[in-house]
Amino acid sequence: MYPKFSGFTRPILIAGPCAAESEAQLWETAKALKAGGDVLLFRCGSWKMRSRPDGFAGMGEASLPVLQRIRTELGLPVCVEIATPDQAAALLKHDIRCCWLGARTTVNPQQVAEIAESLRGTDMSVMVKNPVAPDLKLWEGAFERLLQAGLTDLAAVHRGFSTSDAAPYRNRPLWHVAIEFKRRHPEWAMIGDPSHISGCRQLLPEVSQQALNLDFDGLMIEVHPSPDYALSDAAQQITPDEFTRLLSGVRFPTVPAADGSLQRYRAELDELDSEILALFARRMHVSREIALVKAEKSLPLLQMDRWREVLADAVRQGEVLGLDARFVESLMQLVHAASLEEQENVLRHSGVYGGGMDYSGSGVQKDE
Repeated sequence: MYPKFSGFTRPILIAGPCAAESEAQLWETAKALKAGGDVLLFRCGSWKMRSRPDGFAGMGEASLPVLQRIRTELGLPVCVEIATPDQAAALLKHDIRCCWLGARTTVNPQQVAEIAESLRGTDMSVMVKNPVAPDLKLWEGAFERLLQAGLTDLAAVHRGFSTSDAAPYRNRPLWHVAIEFKRRHPEWAMIGDPSHISGCRQLLPEVSQQALNLDFDGLMIEVHPSPDYALSDAAQQITPDEFTRLLSGVRFPTVPAADGSLQRYRAELDELDSEILALFARRMHVSREIALVKAEKSLPLLQMDRWREVLADAVRQGEVLGLDARFVESLMQLVHAASLEEQENVLRHSGVYGGGMDYSGSGVQKDE
């Protein structure tokens, strides 16, 4: 059984303008999307959280009566981003029962707690975008605070992460973070936000398909009647007609087949995974032996020249084998960090620590 959100099951299609610019803009977009028949929720940024103070910040509360009429007259449910308890109160005042918390809100536990408390006792449906940084605890913590306030109709929105090397995206997808969230919390729908991952309309079809291929429950896409003239995020918005073409061009995967057609390949993967784990175990055994040699000779655990050589050689071998260089580099960094931590554990348990040597600066990140 797939998770539901706001009464809808997959595909949960959410679309609308980045920002509420005018009554005419909202009606034109909503009518076109309603006519298309695919959209379940009309999204709108009434209050825009701008990086700079001179950026367009939306119509604010003045847009809510318009959105309320769109909901009642067109029969199109609406959802609005909120970042303060006052904004939450404004939605309730206008009988708008669906909202989302943006990435800059999710990153602030106090802010989330205040919003959650302001919604206590209501039937508000709430989507939670991932925080700006790839921090699962912050993302989960936002859900936990909403649950503590009695809010149970919740969904996650994956909009990518702000990194220094995001190109060609606006925000790097880091799909594995969303996958891990889905693994931990199958009870909540996962909505993809291709607009904010892409940052440009050219990448929308590809990113939308990637999200659907990863078993996401829906998509949230920014749609504007005249994207090039939009007052915010113009490059990533598309017209209602382009939205219809996008949906017709992507493939919505079906329920996994029950005919066993994948069983042979899955069995082969299971066998390969077992072999990989056995090799990792052998590697860790060698790492433990190396730790004792380094201690005997008063050598540091981390030897940067050797590590650079190992990493570069692995990337070269990976390219020969047809493996992506970024994947190989990430894998080797993970293995190397685990190896260093294992060597630290060997020294700690063998009583080698002391005598002026500090092996704690290996760069291995510990949980808080």
